Amino acid sequence: MARSLRIAMLTHSTNPRGGVVHAMSLCEALAALGHRPVLFAPDAGGAGFFRAPACEAVAFKAGPAPAGMTAMVEQRIADYVAHFESEGTEGFDLFHAHDGISGNALATLKQRGAIPGFLRTVHHIDTFTDPRLAALQERAIRAADGWFAVSHLWQTHLAETYGLAAALSGNGVDLARFRPQPDGGEGALRVRLGLGDGPVLLAVGGIEARKNTLRILEAFLQLRALHPKAELVIAGGASLLDHGAYQEEFAARLAQAGGHGIHVTGPLADADMPRLYRLADALVFASVKEGFGLCVLEAMASGLPVVVSRIAPFTGYLADDEAIWCDPQRPAAIADAMALALRPGARGAFVPRGFDVAARHDWARVAQAHLPLYIRFAEIARRSLHA
Repeated sequence: MARSLRIAMLTHSTNPRGGVVHAMSLCEALAALGHRPVLFAPDAGGAGFFRAPACEAVAFKAGPAPAGMTAMVEQRIADYVAHFESEGTEGFDLFHAHDGISGNALATLKQRGAIPGFLRTVHHIDTFTDPRLAALQERAIRAADGWFAVSHLWQTHLAETYGLAAALSGNGVDLARFRPQPDGGEGALRVRLGLGDGPVLLAVGGIEARKNTLRILEAFLQLRALHPKAELVIAGGASLLDHGAYQEEFAARLAQAGGHGIHVTGPLADADMPRLYRLADALVFASVKEGFGLCVLEAMASGLPVVVSRIAPFTGYLADDEAIWCDPQRPAAIADAMALALRPGARGAFVPRGFDVAARHDWARVAQAHLPLYIRFAEIARRSLHA
């Protein structure tokens, strides 16, 4: 192995969003390979990371979030800059940002000469109507000195839209945590969520436009005509972005429908997520925009058939016979896919293929995919410091 690298890994939150899970799991895999990553995140609530990572981690104090998403993002960037200006940036071979907040903080530190440069993973790119947010997103990408993309979709987008050559890092799943064998906590979780004895459809990611939650709700309401005891669990949803208007629309439609068999959990404890997959009969992930879709791997590793949108990035890493595909723009198509997932024989057909997909995506491979650019950039950074 090349010399052990000390890596500052920056993410935007201590909550279990996909990019945060990726950064944490990458740190753990790098540590297992003998490197010395340190995971950083602003911690507004003071509760620390959603789980204790198997690597060094710093959840530093963040200031109160001001009103408005743009002001909050700017505050978190300032919190990051203040932390490193106070604690120093010495001793790291490289800095790696996973989002616009940490990317802008590193861009500012680079501009001030505190670091020689940084690397950036692009999980996905948002569309912002606020020009300040759009400019910050642009800066967090262009100011970097090397790039990773989690899927072919965003690797291609960076090449065609930004003219940037990004290494493909991929994504992973922890097969020790996400597995079909129960751990004994499933029954208590079933009672706590108020689940009955009907089939359970699981949607992960909370209520957001890009998660397509309204159309998933409409599809579920159609499915109930065929499966009147079916239940829909919408889990997660911790986010720094403002989804208020979409959530209000969802709440109004849910009230109109009566809400029978629909459970909106909000963020769950980390230990509950593997159990929730095991309680479900299928994952419904009919998103209209994703970076990769980490919960697809988690569900497959847990032994679930998975309904996904026939769009990239899913088409980039799933074969036709490895998932149940749907048109995310049509609730009827999502409902048909849900029904197919609940048909007798669906588990026997799709679960073994899902295990194969999960086995292809271990975190050690993801960590290895980072090393060529890490080693090259660390050497360049070292030379610049001694020039």
